[in-house]
Amino acid sequence: MMGPRMDATAQPAQNSVMSPPRRPSSSHADRPSETLQKNNSSNSGVILDISTLKMADVDSEVPPLPPRYRFRDLLLGDQTFQNDDRVQVEFYVNENTFKERLKLFFIKNQRSSLRIRLFNFALKILTCALYILRVSLDDPKEINPRAMCRNSSFLNATDSREINWELIFWVTRREPVWAIQVTVALISFLETMLITYLSYKGNIWEQFFQISFILEMINSVPFIITIFWPPLRCIFVPVFLNCWLAKGALENMINDFHRAIQRTHSAMFNQVFILICTLLCLVFTGACGIQHLERAGKNLSLFDSFYFCIVTFSTVGYGDVTPQIWPSQLLVVILICVALVVLPLQFEELAYLWMESQKLGGNYSRHRAQTEKHVVLCVSSLKIDLLMDFLNEFYAHPRLQDYYVVILCPTEIDIQVRRILQIPLWSQRVIYLQGSALKDQDLMRAKMDDAEACFILSSRNEVDRTAADHQTILRAWAAKDFAPNCPLYVQILKPENKFHVKFADHVVCEEEFKYAMLALNCVCPATSTLVTLLVHTSRGQEGQLSPEQWQRMYGRCSGNEVYHIRLGDSKFFGEYDGKSFTYASFHAHKKYGVCLIGVKREDNKSILLNPGPRHIMAASDTCYYINITKEENSAFIFKQEEKNSKGLPGTGLYDAPSRLPVHSIIASMGTVAIDLQHPDPPEESSKLTVPAENGAGSRRPSIAPVLEIADSTAILPCDLLSDQSEDETNQSDEEGSVGSDFVKGYPPNSPYIGSSPTLCHLLPQKAPFCCLRLDKGCTHNSFEDAKAYGFKNKLIIVSAEMAGNGLYNFIVPLRAYYRPRKELNPIVLLLDYPPDNHFLEAICCFPMVYFMAGTIDNLDNLLQCGIIYADNLVVVDKESTMSAEEDYMADAKTIVNVQTMFRLFPSLSIITELTHPSNMRFMQFRAKDCYSLALSKLEKIERDKGSNLAFMFRLPFAAGRVFSISMLDTLLYQSFVKDFVIAIMRLLLGLDTTPGSGYLCVMKITEEDLWIRTYGRLFQKFCSSSAEIPIGIYRTESHMFSTSESQMSVNVDQAEELRDRGDSWKKKAPRNSTTSDQSDHPLLRKKSMQWARRLSRKNNKPGSRAERISQQRLNLYRRSERQELSELVKNRMKHLGLPTVGYDEMNDHQNTLSYVLINPPPDTMLELNDIVYIIRPDPLAHMPEDSQVGPTHSSRNQQDFGTETRDETHL
Repeated sequence: MMGPRMDATAQPAQNSVMSPPRRPSSSHADRPSETLQKNNSSNSGVILDISTLKMADVDSEVPPLPPRYRFRDLLLGDQTFQNDDRVQVEFYVNENTFKERLKLFFIKNQRSSLRIRLFNFALKILTCALYILRVSLDDPKEINPRAMCRNSSFLNATDSREINWELIFWVTRREPVWAIQVTVALISFLETMLITYLSYKGNIWEQFFQISFILEMINSVPFIITIFWPPLRCIFVPVFLNCWLAKGALENMINDFHRAIQRTHSAMFNQVFILICTLLCLVFTGACGIQHLERAGKNLSLFDSFYFCIVTFSTVGYGDVTPQIWPSQLLVVILICVALVVLPLQFEELAYLWMESQKLGGNYSRHRAQTEKHVVLCVSSLKIDLLMDFLNEFYAHPRLQDYYVVILCPTEIDIQVRRILQIPLWSQRVIYLQGSALKDQDLMRAKMDDAEACFILSSRNEVDRTAADHQTILRAWAAKDFAPNCPLYVQILKPENKFHVKFADHVVCEEEFKYAMLALNCVCPATSTLVTLLVHTSRGQEGQLSPEQWQRMYGRCSGNEVYHIRLGDSKFFGEYDGKSFTYASFHAHKKYGVCLIGVKREDNKSILLNPGPRHIMAASDTCYYINITKEENSAFIFKQEEKNSKGLPGTGLYDAPSRLPVHSIIASMGTVAIDLQHPDPPEESSKLTVPAENGAGSRRPSIAPVLEIADSTAILPCDLLSDQSEDETNQSDEEGSVGSDFVKGYPPNSPYIGSSPTLCHLLPQKAPFCCLRLDKGCTHNSFEDAKAYGFKNKLIIVSAEMAGNGLYNFIVPLRAYYRPRKELNPIVLLLDYPPDNHFLEAICCFPMVYFMAGTIDNLDNLLQCGIIYADNLVVVDKESTMSAEEDYMADAKTIVNVQTMFRLFPSLSIITELTHPSNMRFMQFRAKDCYSLALSKLEKIERDKGSNLAFMFRLPFAAGRVFSISMLDTLLYQSFVKDFVIAIMRLLLGLDTTPGSGYLCVMKITEEDLWIRTYGRLFQKFCSSSAEIPIGIYRTESHMFSTSESQMSVNVDQAEELRDRGDSWKKKAPRNSTTSDQSDHPLLRKKSMQWARRLSRKNNKPGSRAERISQQRLNLYRRSERQELSELVKNRMKHLGLPTVGYDEMNDHQNTLSYVLINPPPDTMLELNDIVYIIRPDPLAHMPEDSQVGPTHSSRNQQDFGTETRDETHL
């Protein structure tokens, strides 16, 4: 656009400031200025407005500056500056010539050129419409009186084969039609010549031989000639060729339109538009040309010609309408040749663009973004497992069914992912876009600013996980910069990188959760399974058709999740307004089967797990509870009305009005019907008495009631199921031996920014780095193996590749202040690479934490680090093996190494982390185990039913022996609907310690506790005595895993032999989470063997005697193999100078299965060796700040198990 002229009149203010006033000049002095201004009027550069130009001034001195530039003259009042000369300089943005102005208007300026092109397009369409009008008014038989130049030699043809050329060259044209056509032709001619003149760049012939110029001349010049030569007014002019000019004008007009509105259209749209226009022009040209030529032949109408062209170009060719004379036939041949050349090129370009657009994924339209709800998933590489986990978990919530998922990934879509997205279930709701989150164009394509949320996931399979975190951080920054109001859900790998994305709404650090969960697995068995089941969406229908009782119960309880509701709006908890938290939790569980685990005040953002009985519930509190579905989707059916429910005494015993109901929980699609019944039990069951064989005189005859308002004298800080005097005796015997030199405090050195401070057991002084090395002595001690240290408790060994900052989160939960000192397990870090000083500085303050360089595939390293004296071995997935050429082979080395340790040390509890959850079926692999085969078929059945937890029935997962961090991806996905779930899981795992919030621990059921009988009565016992909230049970059952049906008899004989040896084994065997007393349970279960027999499809005929003998020989071979492995281990121990006593006492207890029951019904019967998960209140919540936290009173180990074993084990 042409810039404004900056003269003196237009800018008086600027002239008054920037230049001095003009000196008066004589009349003859203005002439050079005027001459110079005239000479420079045609130039676009600089205009010199010189008021005075004298030759004498050239040699004279430069006149002084005005006062505003010369401070001395301003002070002296010098006025000579008023007569100074002035030179005005004017600048122009564009050239000022007439041609340039026309060029700017017609070509360069988008808005004006758009109007010109629109006018030109309208003219071409008008000429085509006039041609159609002329054809409709034309009659070849009509004699045209204006055809004065007709030659008498042109006679009407009597034979149809002869061509009447007169009808081809001459037409009937009405006077008004001619006048309009002449006017339009004249305008088009002038416009064409003007555009040609403005576009001239030195080669005139290049302009003349353009196709558009030739067509313009053909369609406009003849009409202009008819103005001066009237006899030619009826001559035929192929005006229908203007359709091609209209096509070009339309294309240019669309381009100008997008340039004017500063928006770009896709190449696919442009190519489709060109193809459609080309087809229309070919059909219109063919129809008009054939119709005109056939005037001398069959005299086809315009519609018949159009019909013929459509039939011909579609390759149908009916043959009912055909051209009769050779000129029209020649035109058809030419059109077909042109179509064969032009259309394939257009289709090829269109196909290429379509394929490229399929790779890129297209766009998500602005209209859809404003009318629909969508979320954006940003990943660096999209795998099929990641996609299916996200989609299944995201769309598991009913209110998210109308949401769309836009995937933004920089890599080309994978073939498997493409197949999944073509399934009708996902094709309408999932959109894949290839692009980068760092480009605003790609974020615009995904309509990030209109998205409901943005999920940014890290690529955990990368070799360099730090680089993967850096990419995630940049994506998060780019998304926040582009769409500040879009909620961000970020997954980070390394804890040291977490503070870079602290601004995100929800952040899940993979290594923090992984190590904290693996640590709790050592003291609270199967914590990984517990958390995984809680964060997965399930209806509780898995395994309900199985004949196995444990699978039905385990599958039903797996449907429990964490929900929240405001107390004032709740039917579950609304009646407990003004009551204590413990009272509300117990009675809600007794009445509705829901487990209240936490609460949040309206004026406090922190969630408190089990704040204790001193917390009084208010109507504005937000309650967090575990149930099979949320309260809004529950239907309450009362079979029998409660009698005198409102008149219950608050301090009464566990009598009939508050009796335990029989719960029938029926899970349906989004709704659970809770059947509340109140049957009348026998009279003798109204009082809970202790069985005589367990010593009735030493216990209270019943369980104390739960008080509505807490009594500070009745609540013990860490009360257990036995008397307090027993605990005091045990503690007094061992207080001075273990933990007497530990102090409580906060770790002085945090390895990374953003770690939550946790009160821990610490050493009074930091240990020297040399003392942290387990296998090498130093000047402070000479110990070189675990045996020499003489640890009282069993070891916890962690095998990792390197000492990352995540290992810090493994140590902190095991050294938290609420862990009793006498029950702290020594921790040995078995590392492939020695740790650096930065990591040693962070762990040197913790007691009984050591490291050793070695690997799990080296038997000597395992024996030196004390695997014989270990209770748990944690195998962490190594970063270097997370990526492989074949994805699912990344776990090959880990699985084989763990299988080797499983064979060498059968009683060791090995907790393994895998990269891919599907590989957990290879853990503790038995090649001919019919029961594992049955479980594999059950897994396939559940997967076909659409279960998100098809792998849950695998025995290693159910027992908490295997874990994959990808299982916790759903934690981030669920936070979109449940914004509290990450905070609750961090509190549950001990990653965050909020003052007043409880912590997770366990308690083992022994023979002295079986008098409680049911889980509901146990709930009351915990709430009334120690204000603890149970949330589930870890149950271990004996089971025989036979290799074939014919071997069952042999296994029965072995069972009898083992039963005979039960008493002696019971005295030696330690109590742990993965084994149970085999003398108390049958080794074979009838239903289990029937189910395995049916699914294995074996013959039910009993084996012959020869088969039995062969099986006995096989059994002897296996025993000899076991002895061979034992001799191998003993020889290596002797070579290393280690005693073999500990290894001789290790027993093979592999014939057990364990599983987790989350929030079981209150009428669930307790079994021996059940381990109960409980949330214990914070012991520091109601203590004075200046008081020192002393050791808690405990009658038995409530957060660990197998205390008797630890007391007897001296290494």
